[in-house]
Amino acid sequence: MTPVIDPTPALGVQQARNLHLEAQGLLRKPAARPKRASLLAAIERMQLLQIDTIHVVARSPYLVLFSRLGAYPTDWLGDALERGEIFEAWSHEACFVPTAAFALHRAHSDCGGRAGHWADKHAARAQDAQRAGMNAVLERIRAQGPSKASDFEGTRRATSGWWGWKDEKRWLEALFARGELMVARRERFQRVYDLSERVMQRMGVERSAQAVDERAVARRLVLDSVKALGICQARWIADYYRTRPRHKNADLDELVASGELIRVDVRGWDDRAYVHRDHAGLLRRAIAGKLRATHTTLLSPFDPVVWDRARASAMFGFDYTIECYVPEPKRRYGYFVLPVLHRGSLVGRLDAKAHRDEGRFEVKGIHLETGVRPDVRMTEALAVAVQACADWHETPKVTVRRSDPRPFAGELRRALQALRA
Repeated sequence: MTPVIDPTPALGVQQARNLHLEAQGLLRKPAARPKRASLLAAIERMQLLQIDTIHVVARSPYLVLFSRLGAYPTDWLGDALERGEIFEAWSHEACFVPTAAFALHRAHSDCGGRAGHWADKHAARAQDAQRAGMNAVLERIRAQGPSKASDFEGTRRATSGWWGWKDEKRWLEALFARGELMVARRERFQRVYDLSERVMQRMGVERSAQAVDERAVARRLVLDSVKALGICQARWIADYYRTRPRHKNADLDELVASGELIRVDVRGWDDRAYVHRDHAGLLRRAIAGKLRATHTTLLSPFDPVVWDRARASAMFGFDYTIECYVPEPKRRYGYFVLPVLHRGSLVGRLDAKAHRDEGRFEVKGIHLETGVRPDVRMTEALAVAVQACADWHETPKVTVRRSDPRPFAGELRRALQALRA
């Protein structure tokens, strides 16, 4: 039954932020003791957990989950992959995805929805020029079982593209992008590849022989994107699954007419926004001011909340660039800068490094947003968040180097010392 909502309801920017954070699992402080089921629920809520290998602090998927779950054993993620509860796919980028969404992702790939992505382009070139090598890799895995790239003796390395990978690694990745191989598990975060049919059997799924309904796939991706985001403008939808083209309001008229999407106004936004009908109750609570943000945490640079620069700017007034890919002389804030979420707002960014051998968590710098005036409550909450992240890393000794504004570093140091007293 379609929920009853006033025509074109309106809400304020902070109410929209809170609805977004609730949908993403970041509105409230997590439970004291996360459970294994909590990890899968968090991924299902986001629908995509982006993978990145940089581990100056923690590899991004682990950090994204920490922001939502608190301190949890990181091996839970690998266990979920090996048990077939999640799988790896090219989606927004390389992502962990709930197994319940396998058919959707496979259909999206089969109908050419990923054809414009760089991984698919590389795979197509390899297919055309180096299929014999790909076949040799495939047959070895068929005969000998799951394998890592390091199990193959490299023949040569590429002179450009694909990060200078050896041929076998490029062929493995091409076979993965084409769906002929899947990731069976990870060992020290290295992919272990196996035949797709063997991984799918363990997952309890099968590849459908039915023709793909491209329109139905596109419709589902729109609805799932809006649901994961909680509230969003039409032009933000395509980025979530990296679909094309970017949507306009008129493209969503049919979904609004069917009641699957609810069109809303957000005061201060320059365009209409949309809420999935499953979030109708949350929308009512947001409008009534009953969604209250209480969580303070550090976010990964690849967190869904900030991975779309335009959305983060409109939603939070937070202009964010991932600077690890920016040449050092051009960096403004640091190599691996963590956005700081505090009670429904992005209030700053923290440049950090975990020195695991020393058991030390270094805050190289913390930069508060223009206009943010930290009171005692905010400083104490941020100290708790930093210390919790450091403890989770087993780097409990926290050092704070500098801040902007300059006096805040001392205030944060004193708050951290009070926690340890």
